Amino acid sequence: MSSIPLPIHGRGAGSNPANRFDPIELEPDLDHLDPLEPTPLPQTQYFRDATRTIIAHNDSPDVGFEYSVNPYRGCEHGCVYCYARPGHEYLSLSAGIDFETKIFVKHDAPQLLKKELMSDKWTPQTLSLSGVTDCYQPAERRLQITRKCIEVLNEFRNPLGIVTKGFLVTRDIDLLSEMAKLNLAAVFVSITSLRSEIATKMEPRASSPARRLEAIAKLSRAGIPVGVMVAPIVPGLTDHEIPSILKAAADAGAITCGYTLIRLPFAVKDIFAEWLTNHFPDRKDKILNRIRNIRGGKLNESEFHARMRGQGEFAGQFKAMFNLAKRRAGLDKPFPHLATEHFRRPGGQMGLW
Repeated sequence: MSSIPLPIHGRGAGSNPANRFDPIELEPDLDHLDPLEPTPLPQTQYFRDATRTIIAHNDSPDVGFEYSVNPYRGCEHGCVYCYARPGHEYLSLSAGIDFETKIFVKHDAPQLLKKELMSDKWTPQTLSLSGVTDCYQPAERRLQITRKCIEVLNEFRNPLGIVTKGFLVTRDIDLLSEMAKLNLAAVFVSITSLRSEIATKMEPRASSPARRLEAIAKLSRAGIPVGVMVAPIVPGLTDHEIPSILKAAADAGAITCGYTLIRLPFAVKDIFAEWLTNHFPDRKDKILNRIRNIRGGKLNESEFHARMRGQGEFAGQFKAMFNLAKRRAGLDKPFPHLATEHFRRPGGQMGLW
């Protein structure tokens, strides 16, 4: 029986599971490690992503956007449950530690975005930042690629929506508030748990729950429409926090909300189970069985319409709890529809929509 790797300080995953396309798994040669020296912690590395296009199209009916811009591939936040982890397997890497330590940076994203918005093929509509990985992960503080993309969208007056766990979003309040005056910007802050003892283990390099609530307050005071995403709900671990998260977000200034249930595609299933063994062994079976209950007896469900909300008894209970808590918190109002009629192209070419 193989042993479970110990948790790594500051990281969500505890290991690098084999790539499903290329099942070569790195094993440290313990014979050559000095037993008196601690195992070195994995360091974050950044790689240039030479993508030629930046606007991605999404045809899923489960998400609230059709087009997105992702300045980064991989995410140093290290959220153990992240459904985007298997994307690193297409790069011949692992969905585990590789996903949170090998970050691919799209330095040319602002220039590519401007080029694509200038094309007559682009019909103005809301663009989502962080459609896959968080656009306000730690590298953004120095690289400022997300900020430059917002500058482009502001120049074109093309609406944008942001989903983030990063307090760093408040750095760009100057741009977002300017866009909000024309109904061109909205932000959703994702909160999984209000308990720092869970958040620091589950989302080790994301902003603390308190800082995320502070971000909601700052955005709201600046006139930027802001909502909260209770995402993902982890049955048996965080589901009972739904009412308290919604109330805290509403008190901070959120005006709307949404939720998703945990998804564990491909290698994420094993990464999450390993994490439970390390951090919540007494609850592991309960949590995994609850997930199976909402996923038709499996740990993941990929079917449209069901993958975000689940099915069965517990999924129905979560939906009812969420809707009741939403009404009590006053977050059941419709979210403002973002405007497209202000779209323009630099040089005086105005949009005709």
